Amino acid sequence: MSENSITLYEAVGGDATIRALSHRFYELMDTLPEASHVRAVHPPTLECSEAKFYEYLTGYLGGPPVYVEKYGHPRLRSRHFVAEIGPVERDEWLLCFRRALEETVANPKLRDIILPPIERLADHMQNKQ
Repeated sequence: MSENSITLYEAVGGDATIRALSHRFYELMDTLPEASHVRAVHPPTLECSEAKFYEYLTGYLGGPPVYVEKYGHPRLRSRHFVAEIGPVERDEWLLCFRRALEETVANPKLRDIILPPIERLADHMQNKQ
């Protein structure tokens, strides 16, 4: 990285934006009828999930490695084996993420950079057909 380049974390607005994105994502998951299947594989309260997602996204986008410092390597797929994630849950998760991303990251070029690897990650998390 050159000294003039910035991370995606910085480009989207840093901590405030990542907090807003994480909050809106779980708010949508909790309220959208079309996200009912993915909501059902989560705990009754989403506070802990939201906090961990915020911590993960912070480091994933180039901010401080908060998640790794607290929990170690993410091992996302193995950590999610307790939840059955099929195509429906994956698609509902992505629906919530895409909508939250559109609502919280104003720059469409940044959204276009962030979304494809997130979509690949969602595909990777699927553990049932």
